[in-house]
Amino acid sequence: MPHLIHDLVSDRIQTLHKEAAEQRLVLRVQRLRRARRDVKRANERLHRVLSREF
Repeated sequence: MPHLIHDLVSDRIQTLHKEAAEQRLVLRVQRLRRARRDVKRANERLHRVLSREF
């Protein structure tokens, strides 16, 4: 029985590590999308300003 409990605990720890890694990946993707959106907006603003100047 102690061996079974040890295996269950080990499996749960592995699952938690995997879920944490997946969550970190999700957050990185969200930050990347936000950064790309911000760059796009900045480029659009710059384009508008430059087209008014010339």
